[in-house]
Amino acid sequence: MGEAIRALGLMSGTSMDGVDAAMLETDGETISAFGPSRFMAYAPGETAALAEVAADWRRFRPASGADATLLAAAEREVVSLHAGAAARLIAEAGAGPDLIGFHGQTVAHAPEEGWTWQLGDGAALARALNRPVVWDFRSADMEAGGEGAPLAPFFHFALARRIGASAPLAFLNIGGVANVTWVDPSKPAPEAEGALLAFDTGPGNALVNDWMMRRAGAAMDEGGRAAAAGRVRRERLNSNAARAYLERRPPKSLDRNAFSAILSALEGLSVEDGAATLTALTADCVAEALRWLPAPPARWLVCGGGRRNGAMMALLAERLGAPVEPVEAAGLDGDMLEAQAFAWLAVRVSRGLPTSAPSTTGCASPVSGGRIARP
Repeated sequence: MGEAIRALGLMSGTSMDGVDAAMLETDGETISAFGPSRFMAYAPGETAALAEVAADWRRFRPASGADATLLAAAEREVVSLHAGAAARLIAEAGAGPDLIGFHGQTVAHAPEEGWTWQLGDGAALARALNRPVVWDFRSADMEAGGEGAPLAPFFHFALARRIGASAPLAFLNIGGVANVTWVDPSKPAPEAEGALLAFDTGPGNALVNDWMMRRAGAAMDEGGRAAAAGRVRRERLNSNAARAYLERRPPKSLDRNAFSAILSALEGLSVEDGAATLTALTADCVAEALRWLPAPPARWLVCGGGRRNGAMMALLAERLGAPVEPVEAAGLDGDMLEAQAFAWLAVRVSRGLPTSAPSTTGCASPVSGGRIARP
């Protein structure tokens, strides 16, 4: 083990509502201490260029050569907003980090095409904050044959050790997409054979959120109340596009909008029935993931916004055959876990330690991803 250093992780999810910033003390193997954290919400208009690029990403992807001016503006927005979130946290903490982990803003993830796209210039951020920045975490994994996602599983291994887990357990992240990490904490390292299995299970909150925005003008089904008041209409999902994905052996990963066509199958349903049906779809996909796990988890720890959806958590508890709890039940911060993950991964990159493995992304052998930009 090396000496623990203070790292700051930055993460903006596919909801594009703001930046999570979190500090962590770690040597890249064990977690010495969790530091301060904060969420900085985007103000109206701050992401105008980013939103335009994300809404029609195929037209704006770098290979297309389309509208370089707008792309440059979107990248400046990403860097400026992340720099602002980091600077504010550093000021509040009264002490700066030794290293920054910068995930960037995912615009699209297309592993079937062999590429992923995160906007953000690590070198520009390093200059803005006058600190070394680790960024571009996914490219090396994809060059090694991996899907470039998910990357939090190695951190989940460290968390399982941190909370003293002795039996296999599962971390379930329900963001726009849902993903599971099965962890055997008895293994010596996250890259060890049999230590981890990770993959995207299927839709997370994205379909429910899109349905609520389309039908009720709401950003989400707050607390799962609409779903709880509705009736699940599974007959609308019998031929949905999720089936082919569920039959694929992991590792595997998804783009946020991979199943957006499912929404058209729900036309004519009430807001409540649509929310109930899509919430059940997320839970069904997680339950189907059980067949791929090496052993039944003794416990499911849920992070991401889905842990606040009471209807979804109740369905998961019915389907998974083990306790299903928010990560806070284990003393962890479900809002900041991904930002913490990129702080931890940044330290691993700086030490040349693996950040992904065949069992987490499908890469040919363990990979240390990421580039380091120095001010």
